[in-house]
Formats: sequence, structure tokens, C-alpha cells
Amino acid sequence: MPWLQIKITTTPDHAEQYEDLLLAAGCASVTFQDNKDQPIFEPDQGTTPLWDSTVITGLFSADHDLDATNRFIQQAHDQLFPGQPLPPIKKEILEDKDWEREWMDNYHPMQFGKRLWVCPSWKEAPEPDAVNMMLDPGLAFGTGTHPTTALCLEWLDAQHLDGFKVVDYGCGSGILGIAALLLGADHVTAVDIDLQALQASKDNLARNKLSEDRLNVYLPENTPDVEGDLIVANILAGPLVELAPTIAKHVKSGGKLALSGLLAEQADAINEAYSPWFDLDAPVEREGWIRITGTKR
Repeated sequence: MPWLQIKITTTPDHAEQYEDLLLAAGCASVTFQDNKDQPIFEPDQGTTPLWDSTVITGLFSADHDLDATNRFIQQAHDQLFPGQPLPPIKKEILEDKDWEREWMDNYHPMQFGKRLWVCPSWKEAPEPDAVNMMLDPGLAFGTGTHPTTALCLEWLDAQHLDGFKVVDYGCGSGILGIAALLLGADHVTAVDIDLQALQASKDNLARNKLSEDRLNVYLPENTPDVEGDLIVANILAGPLVELAPTIAKHVKSGGKLALSGLLAEQADAINEAYSPWFDLDAPVEREGWIRITGTKR
């Protein structure tokens, strides 16, 4: 079944009002997109910033009257923003496709380092004798496609993890912790503030046919006082700086640290936050993002 959509180009100050209008008109969903390739790297905590030029798209069923909705938006605009010009509004018919199949066809196995592959469950593993992690994209962040995740996976692939106890702080989909298990680690303590992430980690553990007692999930406030042989945290610079004492206490002396989710210009702040506990290596950069590793003294 085809879909209809209305696109409105506006500013952050007016975005919420237009979202409400589209919902009131009966749209099935509303999305926000950048109209001018303006990056927003790390928002302040508790904020949801939008781009200076934001495209708001309302998706409607095929039998919806877009002309009536267009008139409704124009009338509401005159009441909400008297004297201001109406923003650009575009009406479109969305091509009828099997969107799920198209999305699946574009997601392929990826190799990280020498041994590790991340494969969607509907694809054959390219190297059956390699270390193959089966992972489907979902609600929780982490599939290996982002440079920060790739940097962490490549680093894990290069480690000797046999028998290690690992802490995955900010586990998301569980991709890093499960990779560690497949690469030889004994146990993973996975921590995240998002209950969906914790469930995704458990689901992906089962998808990889690993025993449920090898990965335990916790909200931060419930995390036990474990000291891992290795800790990995792929979050963002702000939280990583705040969490430095917490992360440090979860690594034993001589244990290894890997941090990512960082922009290159944030390296100094991370070095300052973690140098009281760790001897840190030079950052490794990819596409403007970095990974910082180290060893606890």
C-alpha cells in the first residue's frame, strides 16, 4: 500500500507546533531531518536539539486527503504565527515498496580485525570458521556500522581475552560484551540506563547460543562491585568524564580500558579525567571519532 507524506521546512522554534498540527491531522508518524547537513554531535543532558533548518515529515495513509490537511496547516499557521510567512510545504506520494526487505538487503556482514565478523541472522556467515556474531539491528544502539563501535570491536579482536571478566558499561545492544565472550572472555557484566538495551543484550546473547549465566545485565544503580580484567565503554564524552571514578573502580589493577563515542577534540578532557587511574595510549581516530585505551595502575 502506498503512503502519502507532507514535508514542512521550519526552524527549531516552530518545530513542536508543526509536529502537533500533523498529529492532529491524523498522521501515522512524524520524523525530523536535517535540511542543511548541520552536525549535532553531543547534546546537553536532558535536551533534544534540532537543526537550524529542520524538515518535519508527516506520514499518512493512502486514502488521506492531503489537500484538506494542507489547508488546515495554513489556517493554523495564520493563527499561531500571525504576520509570518508560511514555511515551504511539500506533498508527496511515497513509493509502494517492501521496506523491510529493502532494509534487510542493504545490511551485510562486516569484518572487524582478523577474526571477528558481525552478521545479520538472515545472511550466511562469509567465513564459517571465523568468530561470527549474529546480530540484528534493533531499538538498542550498536550494530558495528558506526566508527566508534567498529573501533571498539577491532580493539577487542586484537586482545587475548581467554578467561577474562569483562564489564560493558553502556552496553546498548550488547555487541561489545557478546563479542568479548565469543573471542574467549569468561563472563560479562553489562550495564545500561535503558531497560530496552538490557533486554536487547539478553536477546542477542541467546541469538548467539551463549549461556545466559555468562552475561548479566544491570541498571547502573544495581551494578555489583565487580572488578573486571577489561572494561569497555562506548558512550559519549560528557557521561564518560562524569563516570570516570565509577568506571575506574570496575577495573582491577593491571586491567585494560577502552573508551569510545568520542570526537577527536575531546581527547584532552578524557585524558585528564582518566589519567589519575590509568596509563593511557595515544587515541586511534576514524572519521573524526576516536578510541582511547589504557591500563590501570
